[in-house]
Amino acid sequence: MTDWNAMTDAEFRKEVRQFFEAEYPEELRHLPHRPKFAEIEHWHRKLHAKGWVAPAWPAEFGGMGLNASKLLIFYEEQQRWGVNRGRDMGVQMVGPLIIKFGTQKQKDYWLPRILSCEDIWCQGYSEPGAGSDLANLRTRAEIDGDDFVINGQKIWTTMAHDATHIFMLVRTDPDAPKKQQGISFLLAPMDQPGVDVRTITTLSGETEFCEVFFDNARTPRENLVGELNKGWTMAKALLSFERIFIGSPSLAQNALGQLESFARGRGAFDDPVFRDRFAQAALDVEDHAALYARFADQLKRGETLGADVSMLKIWVTECFQRITELMIEAAGPDGGSIGPLQVGNVSVDVLSSFYKARPTTIYGGSNEIQRNILSKAVLGLPG
Repeated sequence: MTDWNAMTDAEFRKEVRQFFEAEYPEELRHLPHRPKFAEIEHWHRKLHAKGWVAPAWPAEFGGMGLNASKLLIFYEEQQRWGVNRGRDMGVQMVGPLIIKFGTQKQKDYWLPRILSCEDIWCQGYSEPGAGSDLANLRTRAEIDGDDFVINGQKIWTTMAHDATHIFMLVRTDPDAPKKQQGISFLLAPMDQPGVDVRTITTLSGETEFCEVFFDNARTPRENLVGELNKGWTMAKALLSFERIFIGSPSLAQNALGQLESFARGRGAFDDPVFRDRFAQAALDVEDHAALYARFADQLKRGETLGADVSMLKIWVTECFQRITELMIEAAGPDGGSIGPLQVGNVSVDVLSSFYKARPTTIYGGSNEIQRNILSKAVLGLPG
């Protein structure tokens, strides 16, 4: 096993860059949509063989064990070369949670299957009446012998139609005195009677979101992660992972790179006002990357992220939106055109990027909710 952290940052960046440029398929670069696993399976197999599927996981669990600076370099090089993030809900979200809260049996069973993508995961959190206020969830799981029986509905479940399993929050004690109590964290198979997945088509024509209905679906009791009725603790821990993941600078960095290439081809940089606005966006992206590195450092030291991690999600999503608005302006009268716009060797789907940016300030906890969290938990302002 290679001790990646013993390398200098420059050495590590060179190795990662050479691998991506030599091995990542050209036809998969900068995909405008989130692919199904079948589209990228051959790339995942290559990463798995190299041991690069889970750069942030500790080496003892099959990860690369990268420290904060190396992890940022890894993601920066992925974004620079247009490497698709793939089907990584298991790696980015449920895997770290199992590592932290799971039993040894759960670690031994689930973690290798996550790395190999034998199991492909989706997240069952949001419901029609429980989005940003997640504690309002009503999907129930009742104990029946050795199983939980699940009834209810989840919505905005990303790529559920391409998943084999779902990690989910369910209400296991409907009589708990507080809504944050009586919630448990379950792992459940998708391919079973009683699970109905229906895709949702977005404005850009993609079907990456789904509704999932549970009608007496079942999962073994051993698929409970953590303690029964203590899932809110799990949720907060996983949301911390999600906040830093959603708050990754790559979202804005990739958009900024596309904007620069497109705008130069369109001659937008001849306009001093546009140059000024582009410079401001670029500085915002750099500032955000520095903030992200601070939180990533906390995770690598084994520290629990606090409420202030909400800053990441607010900053990057609003910066992303501003960048896509600049793309529309740079496109001029073509800004409302459906499909990719070609400028030299660069092809950018301006309108699709604009559409993609709109919901980013809503999913994962709306930015209004995140600002409330910061005001109360960080600044100590009254509710």
